[in-house]
Order: sequence, then structure tokens, then C-alpha cells
Amino acid sequence: MTDHTAFLATLAGIVGDPRHVIGPGGDFEPYVVDWRGRYHGKALAVVKPGSTQEVSDVVKACAAAGIAIVPQGGNTGMCGAATPLGERDMIVLRLDRLNKIRSVSRLGDSIAVDAGCILADIQKAADEIDRLFPLSLGAEGSCQIGGNLSTNAGGTAVLRYGTTRELALGLEVVLPDGEILDGMTALRKDSTGFDTKQLFIGAEGTLGIITGAVLKLFPKPRARAVSFAKLNSIDAVLDLLAQARTELGDRIGAFEVMSRGQIEVIAENLPLVNIPFELDTPWYVLIELVDTLASVDLNAALEALLSNAYERELVTDALVASSETQAAAFWKIRHSVSEGSKKAGYVISHDSAVPLSQQATFVTQVEKRIAAYRPDARIVMHGHIGDGNIHILAIIPGLEQNQKDQIQDTIRGINTIVDEETVALGGSISAEHGIGIANRERLARVTKPTELRLLRSVKQMLDPNDIMNPGKVLPA
Repeated sequence: MTDHTAFLATLAGIVGDPRHVIGPGGDFEPYVVDWRGRYHGKALAVVKPGSTQEVSDVVKACAAAGIAIVPQGGNTGMCGAATPLGERDMIVLRLDRLNKIRSVSRLGDSIAVDAGCILADIQKAADEIDRLFPLSLGAEGSCQIGGNLSTNAGGTAVLRYGTTRELALGLEVVLPDGEILDGMTALRKDSTGFDTKQLFIGAEGTLGIITGAVLKLFPKPRARAVSFAKLNSIDAVLDLLAQARTELGDRIGAFEVMSRGQIEVIAENLPLVNIPFELDTPWYVLIELVDTLASVDLNAALEALLSNAYERELVTDALVASSETQAAAFWKIRHSVSEGSKKAGYVISHDSAVPLSQQATFVTQVEKRIAAYRPDARIVMHGHIGDGNIHILAIIPGLEQNQKDQIQDTIRGINTIVDEETVALGGSISAEHGIGIANRERLARVTKPTELRLLRSVKQMLDPNDIMNPGKVLPA
């Protein structure tokens, strides 16, 4: 066995304190196991640099020693991209100490941050200058912006503000040879060649390590209205979305859908989450309207939309939040889907996006085929239907998240069903969660050979020695 004592001492010297290097005998568990307990890896060490230069020096040391690097933010990902596979010598490079808000511009509507900043802290910093950073997801209290960028996170506000890719103005990246690419620009317009930052957004740490970002800010909404509506079919959900767009335009801040089964799973497993309505229809939609003008009566606009939809028999009933507390309680239901589902059994989850015109066909066909293939599976759904992204979950009762080896054939079979329907309808198998470990085989099955060759060519050009997050994203 190779003795890495000298190498670990070198890393400790770079980061300035041995306490920032967790070596053999240390507590590796939080860093080598994903949050769902699905992927258990191993690493030589966990290293926590405190600056971009230290990241660069760590990368140079690893490159010289032939040691691979797994960049890790908050370790909240869904696909195992931040878990060290341990198939070769590797370290986990945590970005927790890169957590500074570098600058904020109210005039430029931008904020420059370290990649280790917690998403909620960025939201707070924007709020302090009367601005909004709109990226919002269930893990926002622990996920880091570097991870959000590396997976091109979506969240609940894509309909109005776009994905993380669309929220990034500039990036700072440490390349696989340790060189620092300084692209920390706040420019809104720049046509000088390739937009290099886009290579690293969504690359899941396989091309370099994002250490900083300049992000877009927006005017804060002054008015808000939130409702939960009950509907009898997915077609009615889509009709309501079309009507909402016609009547309300870009005031639609979110349009989130949940099946009855999904909310039942939350109610059964998270008793502290209040469900303020009877579950007597198959579909439920959470609608949020926002406007930068405080004088706009969005409650009235939302009530008019729902009243019209009720008359057209699209909506059977609806609740409009009467206070911010009630609105937060509605959103609590939506943000509890992952935790509630995880407690219900082994979750085979999917992150498909298909054109809205095909959404009803997709939902119907997938549910029908999974039910026929695995009758005991509990099929539940939730998602950002306004942007075409709906998550299909097949929950296998009686199994824990670490028991995937017992149902590998089932996982493969259900994935194949979802992928076949997704591709047939012109969709994508990953709208926002990424590829990581979980979806490499699926990516190989659905991606055109020309595109795969291009992806591999970019990887080979930037990381010829494959030290950046090896074994992730690209199929073997």
C-alpha cells in the first residue's frame, strides 16, 4: 500500500493548518456518503482550502502526485456526483471555507461570491440591499452555490427567472492543471469569443473547480399571492397553466404540481407538515404570483384566475393564502417531497423534462408502464410543470436507501421505461439534478453518439489525466 503521509503533509502545509485536512482515522462519513445514503465511497483525505490560491495549490499538488479530486459543496446532490468512488487514490476537496460575499452592487444588480457560500446566505445578502437572488430549492439552507452551478440547479423559480446557468454572469475556475481562470465579470453584454463559463456550469466538477461566481440580482417583489388548487386531471393542470399565462403573464413566479400520492406520502411520514385540505382529487397545483409593484392586488388577480378556472371545470376547489404564514405553510408542503418520499421506501426518482404539449402523454404512459412492470411500486409525482420538468418517483416500500443492490434489475427496468418515454417525446432525462454516478448508464443510452464524442473531446482537452471527478457524468 502506498504511503501518502508526505503527500498529506504537503496538503496540510498548503491550507495552513492540519485541522483542515482530515486524514486516515478521521471522521470521513459526512464526506464520502451522499445525503440519501445511496453511495458510499472512500478517499485518502478531505481537504478544506481557504482561498482560491489554496485550491490552485492543492490541485497542482494532486496533479503532480497523480491523485484525483472530487469537488464537494454542501453534499446535497441527488445523483452521487460529490461522492468519491474510491476506485483510485483521490481526495475530497470541500469548499466550506470559501464562504465570503465578495461584493454586492445595487446599481449593477449583481453579487460576487465565493463558491462555498450557502445559497440562503446569498439570498440574505441580496435582500439586505433590497434585491432578490431568485434561485430557491429545498436544500437552500445547506447547499452551496458552487454545487448549484456545477449541476445547473433549477428550483422553483425557473419559470420566471431561469436556471442557474441563466443567473451566472461570470465565474472563477481552477483548471485541472491548477491554473486559475478569472472570469469574474458583471458584464451583461460581451461578445468577445466563446462564453467559456458555460463549459463549467452543469459539468459537475469534471472540467475544473468553480471557486467564485458573479450572479444576477433582481428587483424584489413587493406583492405576492399564493394558492393551492385541486384538479381532476393532468390535462386540467396544463389548461390552467395556459390560462394563467394568458391572464397573468410574467407575474407567475411559480407553478408547481403534486400528485395526490405525493402529498399522501408527506402526510404519512412528516406529521409536522400541515396539509390544510382534504386529499380528494388526483392533482394539486401550487401557484405563486409576484410583482415589483406593491400596489398591485395579486390576491384579487389570483382569485379571478381560479374563479374563471372553476367555471370552466378545470379547478374543483382552491385555497388562497390569507397571510405570509399560510403561504409559507403551503410552500412547506412542496419543499417536503424529498424528505417524505425518502421515509416511505426506496425511491427510484427521475428528473425528466418533456415539451409541455407532451406532458399529459408522458405522465399517463409512464405511470401505466411502471404499474404494469412493478405493481407494488408507489408511483408519485411532483415538479415544476410550468417549465416542463416533472419528477416521477417509484417508491419501493420496505426498503432502505442503502439497499439498492437488492433491486438493481428493478431500478434498471423502471429507468428504461422512463427514458424510453422521455426520449420518444423529445425530452431530457435530467432537467436539473445532473448525471453524477446515478445516470451515467442512462446518458449513454439516450445521447446521440456525436454529442458523446464532443463531450469526451472537451474532457480530454481540459483534463487529459482525468483527475477531476473521475467516473462521473461521462459513461465508461
